[in-house]
Amino acid sequence: MKYCATTVALPHLTMAEQAELLSRLGYDGIELRVRRIGDDVRAKGEPSPWGYHVNDVTPDNFREKAGEIRSTLEDHGLKLAGIASNAPCTDLAQIGLLVDGAIEAGAPFIRIGAAGGFRGPENYRVVLGETIAGYARAIETMRGSGVKAVLEIHGNTIHPSASLAHRIVSHFSPQEAGVIYDPQNMVRDGYETTALAVQLLGPYIAHCHVGAHRPVAGEPDEQGTIQWKWERCRMAEGLYHFPAMMAALKRIGYDGFVSVEDFGDVPVEEKLSDAIQYLTSIE
Repeated sequence: MKYCATTVALPHLTMAEQAELLSRLGYDGIELRVRRIGDDVRAKGEPSPWGYHVNDVTPDNFREKAGEIRSTLEDHGLKLAGIASNAPCTDLAQIGLLVDGAIEAGAPFIRIGAAGGFRGPENYRVVLGETIAGYARAIETMRGSGVKAVLEIHGNTIHPSASLAHRIVSHFSPQEAGVIYDPQNMVRDGYETTALAVQLLGPYIAHCHVGAHRPVAGEPDEQGTIQWKWERCRMAEGLYHFPAMMAALKRIGYDGFVSVEDFGDVPVEEKLSDAIQYLTSIE
């Protein structure tokens, strides 16, 4: 297996600091956040995973910074695993900028979102149709670049499970569209048996996210129904069984990255060191 970590969880580090840390801990690559944020958020200069990053790479400056990104990773013996963007499939202008930067930096995929989220009031079939149409247009924009569009299994979307993500990407070739298999998201919304989910997705699995949560019982509501909460924990102590994922991925010959995505309030070197030690021990 090849291991990387997402820089979404490393907002306080420069590109060189991110690369040095991951290389020293034994990682093989880096999953790079490339996203726009509001000017008001950037002006505050307070690093946070979904806000300002010291390594401030955006779709608009990505191509300009691509040479520096490539050389920094090469200096530390790391590969660019992929691009963690938040562009929806309907924003072709932003996707075009991301593709230009990805080509220059050597990224194999860009995370591309659905046409909209899903929290209940939305019409699933409408969002599905818009997403399939949007992905078709995005893939046409990306065709010939060598860069793949990938859809992350995620809660509050129309693709919280392997089968629902497959329903979207199966309209396209695995060479053009893929899925980020994310079991830590699925324990909260969309869980499907690992062996079945991995076999279903097969060649569409382009990347994997790992991290862990476990449910904790909260206070009951007025009717006595327990309100469950989720807390971050070590992968070895979470609800999901990662050895089953490793075995299933090996059975299908998966050769992509397993990316640590841990936003827990734990010193960054401690959690990244613990993660790679655990992952290599179960491999």
